[in-house]
Amino acid sequence: MSSYWQIFRYRPAQLLLLSAFPGRFAYGMISLAIYFKVHQDTSSIGIAGLAVGLNGLAGALTAGIRSAVIDKFGLLIPLRILVPSYALLIITFNHMHGATPLVIVSFIMGFTAPPINLAVRPIWKVTVPQEWYRATFAVDTAMMSVTAVIGPVVATSLALSSHPSFGLNAAASLMVISGISISLLSMTKKWRPEEKIKGGPSLLSSPAIRLLMLEGAFVGLGTGTFEIAIPAFATLKNVQGHTGPIFAALAIFNVIGSLIGGLLSKKFSPLAAFRLTYFSWFVASLPLALLNPDWTLMIGASFLGLAIGAQQVFYWEITEAVRPQGSAASAIGWLWTVEGSCAAFGTTLGGYISQHFSPRWSLLMTTTSIGIGLIVILWGSKFLHAANHIPSDEQDIRALDDKTSTES
Repeated sequence: MSSYWQIFRYRPAQLLLLSAFPGRFAYGMISLAIYFKVHQDTSSIGIAGLAVGLNGLAGALTAGIRSAVIDKFGLLIPLRILVPSYALLIITFNHMHGATPLVIVSFIMGFTAPPINLAVRPIWKVTVPQEWYRATFAVDTAMMSVTAVIGPVVATSLALSSHPSFGLNAAASLMVISGISISLLSMTKKWRPEEKIKGGPSLLSSPAIRLLMLEGAFVGLGTGTFEIAIPAFATLKNVQGHTGPIFAALAIFNVIGSLIGGLLSKKFSPLAAFRLTYFSWFVASLPLALLNPDWTLMIGASFLGLAIGAQQVFYWEITEAVRPQGSAASAIGWLWTVEGSCAAFGTTLGGYISQHFSPRWSLLMTTTSIGIGLIVILWGSKFLHAANHIPSDEQDIRALDDKTSTES
C-alpha cells in the first residue's frame, strides 16, 4: 500500500489526477442527469431510457474513431474540439423540452463525448517513474471509480432538488475545466503516439481481439440493462433518492476491488485471475432479480463492484498482451465501440422492459448476459494464451496506454 501513497504525494501525479477528476466526475453524473431530466419532462421511463441509451450509443460508435485519431495525431486536437462542443450541447439539452428534441440532442451529445480517459491513460507513461507503473495503473482505476461514487449521488440529489437544471450545467462546467487543465499540462505535450509496425497485423484480424469484442457485446448488454433498471425500479417504487446510494455502493467497492487487484496482479497471470474474478462477478449477480431498491440492492451492488473492480485490472493486462503493436488507444477504443453500443441497446431495451413488464426482468437480463460472457471467455481462453503468464515490466508500461472506463 505504501506505493499507492507514494503516487499520491508525487506532484506530477497529483496534477494529472486533479486535472482528470472534473471530467470523470461529469461522466459520473451525465447518464442519471439525462434520465431524470427526460423523465421529469415527459413522465416516461421508456423515453428517459431511450435518451440515455442513444447518448451512450453515439459515444460508443465514435470511441474507435476517436481512439484512432489519438493514435495518429495525439491528444490535444480531440480535446480542443470535443470538450467545448460537448459542454455546449449539455447546456442546450438542459434548456429544451419535449420528448423528440430531448432524445435527438441527447443522441447528438454522445457523438461529441470528449476522450478524457483515452487522453489521461497514456500520459501516465511520461508522468511517473517506470517502477511505479503497476501501482499507478491501480490508483487511476480507483480514482475513476471514486468519481463514479460521487457523480450518481450528486446527479440524483440535484435532479430531485428545487434547482434540477443545475446538475447538467455543473457537468458542462466540470468538463470544460478538465479539458483545459489536461491540455495545459506539460506531460500532455510530451506524450507521443506509439509507432505502428509497417505490414504488421491489423487490430480486427486478431482472434483474441474478436473474442474480447464478442464477450464485450454481452457484457455491454448486461451493463446497460442494469444501469437503467436501478433508477427505473426506484422510480416505480417512489424511492428515487435510493438510486444514487445504490450506484455509490457499487462504485465504492469497485475502488476496493481495483486496489486489491493491483496488489495481487504480480502473483497471478492476467488470464487466470480474470477467469476467477469473472466467475465471482457472475455469482454476485445471481440474486439481482430478487432484490429491491433498498439496502438489499446496495449490498448486491457492493459485491458486484468488488468483483468488477478486481476484474478490470486483469482485463486491461489481457488486452495489452494480445493487442497488435501501435494500437495503444485503438484497441480499447474499438472494444468500447462494441461494448458501449450494446450497453446503449441494453439501456433502451431495459427501459422498455422496466416500464411495461418489471425492472426485475431487466436485472435478470444482466445476470444472463454476464453468464454468457463468462462462457465466451472460458471457451475462447486458447485465443488469450499470450496473457496466461505474469506480465513483464515492459507490458506493465504499455498497459498504461490501454485502460479506459465505460466512458471515453
